[in-house]
Amino acid sequence: MNGKGPERNGLERNGPVSKRMFLGWWINGIVAFVIALILHNPLVIEAVPGGILDHQSAPDAASVDAIQTAWQAAGLMDQASIAMSADLIFIGLFGVGVVLGGLYFGAKDARGLKVLGWIALVSGIVFLATDYSETIAQYMQLSRMAGDDGFAALASSMGPLKVASFLVAFVALIVALIWKRLSQPSI
Repeated sequence: MNGKGPERNGLERNGPVSKRMFLGWWINGIVAFVIALILHNPLVIEAVPGGILDHQSAPDAASVDAIQTAWQAAGLMDQASIAMSADLIFIGLFGVGVVLGGLYFGAKDARGLKVLGWIALVSGIVFLATDYSETIAQYMQLSRMAGDDGFAALASSMGPLKVASFLVAFVALIVALIWKRLSQPSI
């Protein structure tokens, strides 16, 4: 053998998910999140001080229309479309990464890692469902350049669940990674 165990070369598997697979998706999701945040910055203007967050939390068609009209007047409709497209990419990468991380840690023998894995898995599924629902509802309104009461209500209602599931998933995976690292014997 070359002195490297399967953990060192990224091939450790628990079931169908390797650590490398989970980390690849998850870390790329975090990078996509940072890129999406950068792409959202130009959408913060005087008339829309919360930028994309104002659009996400707009409770009705009139509020969405006011935001989109302000963005259009500022020449930001293409930027809004790019930012929302970046969100869709981030959601997929991060969400799949969390689900894979949940499956990876959920298959571990250590009870604590197993629990953290299941927490991450459930949170990842909730995150995917809520953030995709919110962003697709936003994108539909943006692409039509018209607010819709149903889509606005859907998007605005997803915010708290989306944020909570994102935070729970992120923390669960960080704790699981630290726990696994600290519980491994030195090689």
